[in-house]
Amino acid sequence: MRGGSLHGVLLPVLVVLALALPLASAQPWPICGSNGNYTANSTYQANLKQLADELRKNVSSSLFAAGAVGSVPDAVYALAICRGDANASACADCVGTIFQDAQQLCAYDKEVSIVYDTCYLRFSNVNFLSSTDNSGLVNLYNGQNVTGEDIARYDRAVTGLLNATAGYAADNSSRRFATGELAGFSEQYPKIYAMEQCRPDLAPAQCRRCLDDLVGQLWQTFDRNTKGARSVGARCNIRFELYSFYTIPSMLKLQAEAVAPSPSSAPAGQPPAVPGTTQEKRRNGAGKILAIVMPIVAATLAATVIGFCLWRRRRPAKTPPPGPLRYASRSEEIESIDSLILDLSTLQIATDNFSENNKLGEGGFGVVYKGTLPYGQDIAVKRLSQSSLQGMGELKNELVLVAKLQHKNLVRLVGVCLEEHERMLVYEYMPNRSLDTILFDSEKSSLLDWGRRLKIINGVARGMQYLHEDSQLKIVHRDLKASNVLLDSDFNPKISDFGLARLFGGDQTQDVTNRVVGTYGYMAPEYAMRGHYSVKSDVFSFGVLILEIVTGKRNSGSYYSEQSGDLLSVIWEHWTTGTITEMVDRSMAGGASGREIARCIHVGLLCVQENPASRPTMSAVNVMLSSGTVSLQAASRPAFYIRKGGDGSTGTYSGGSFVGTLPSSGRSAPMSPNEVSITELEPR
Repeated sequence: MRGGSLHGVLLPVLVVLALALPLASAQPWPICGSNGNYTANSTYQANLKQLADELRKNVSSSLFAAGAVGSVPDAVYALAICRGDANASACADCVGTIFQDAQQLCAYDKEVSIVYDTCYLRFSNVNFLSSTDNSGLVNLYNGQNVTGEDIARYDRAVTGLLNATAGYAADNSSRRFATGELAGFSEQYPKIYAMEQCRPDLAPAQCRRCLDDLVGQLWQTFDRNTKGARSVGARCNIRFELYSFYTIPSMLKLQAEAVAPSPSSAPAGQPPAVPGTTQEKRRNGAGKILAIVMPIVAATLAATVIGFCLWRRRRPAKTPPPGPLRYASRSEEIESIDSLILDLSTLQIATDNFSENNKLGEGGFGVVYKGTLPYGQDIAVKRLSQSSLQGMGELKNELVLVAKLQHKNLVRLVGVCLEEHERMLVYEYMPNRSLDTILFDSEKSSLLDWGRRLKIINGVARGMQYLHEDSQLKIVHRDLKASNVLLDSDFNPKISDFGLARLFGGDQTQDVTNRVVGTYGYMAPEYAMRGHYSVKSDVFSFGVLILEIVTGKRNSGSYYSEQSGDLLSVIWEHWTTGTITEMVDRSMAGGASGREIARCIHVGLLCVQENPASRPTMSAVNVMLSSGTVSLQAASRPAFYIRKGGDGSTGTYSGGSFVGTLPSSGRSAPMSPNEVSITELEPR
């Protein structure tokens, strides 16, 4: 079976193999590549035979072997991995057979991926062994469907089991292998089984990322009601079924109510939950959510009614701007929250009872702690301060919003705890903390060479494009800054902190608020002074972030400054005089590309222009960053430009208007420093 590319043939393979999954383990499932062919008795074929013999001998020790033989253009790269529950003899036999079958089923193809029930093989004339991509992916599914069940609950159950098993495989096993089962889903389907595995030479964080990517794409790849499916690639693989398909006891055992609780409201005539049981505990959890959500809804509704009545006395009727998450129904919000509930006792154990030694940081919201869940996953627990009234609304906003967003450059929500007056959000743990803790530290900043900085810029840009354009929701973050960009073990960026985010619906492009919140230095002028926010105000923040990453300097945001100027004005002066290289962070190691750096600065300046319409969209930003051939338009002066007067004094201008004086009061208002995240002003 052939196609335009290795991934391009997946769909026909899925169709042909849809009914084949339950067959005997001797059934091979191949995908033939498109990297050309070799001829009989050629050097490539000789190298392939030599590599097959070597892998068959080496695979017995760890159920995994990889290697390369020959030189370009006859080089062959190959990898073989057996299921973690296979014995050494069966593994070696499977690898020997699968090499033979691969050459018969994909005759003379230089690239083949093939799956047996016991082992997986990939060989190619392209070196995929050092790649971070899970290449050679083979997707298979069970042709039978789940019937008579709540499919949304079934999806949550499967996803929850796979997530838990992924954590166990990545962190608790040197073999990077785990099996798991989820009991009590329904009478018809009492158990769901899962198996996940990575190459054993991957680090825990690399393994977890690979498995997370597969789980995250699960329901985009397969029908949501399939009884079983598997995705097998060169770096990791996952599988789930409604029957036990492995030969060892399950390493991880979960209850369905823990990851996919039944509806909290029982049908009429159903007996009440027995006290102390899991059913009663889940109902109580849903009741606590209602206790939080409904007062907020009631208060919001009351405030809206009162405000609307007062407003109508002064103005003709107009369609009111949508509030946060207006387009999500309350029942949907509660359901999505309920599926993420974690017990307080679990988080107490995970954080050593919120020990000071596990404290990661503290902000207006409360304290963040590091923890480790029972199956080994590291987490960051964001604990709402008891006295933070403002944080409660932001907690709910962030919870409901982040639960709906899935992207590799957005921090992933693991769960929520709403128990005994505690209000906590639980996120995946980022080992390298936030960008600002490294970028602005004179000793640590050298860790960020140009390659890493460019990866951070591109990753944040992709994440912001997803929020603005590619997700089903249109999200304005409103607080993008260096401290809200978290870094994983490989310095991949994850955008965090959606407490201030706002949802736009339909064709809406902007909104106005009478409560300006965010971080000065990153806030667009139309938002800081008039309360106007849009995706273009996020673009402004992103532009500031680019310029900070390139220079290693904070944007002071000092609109009333005794300094010679803030970061934007200094960069603009160097840009116009052709001395921009003087602004580049000297702590970056060698290897930085002058053209790439100049292009990033140029894109940053385009993003911080005063007129929102002149700023590019995030999709345009990604095109400009990824292509060195796309021409860039000339940038205009940054929105906040501090210009020296003839007497050496400084004045802050935005398009000729003095910025910082609020016409409603006629007073100059001091701006909060960059570290402050939430500040309220009264705009005009």
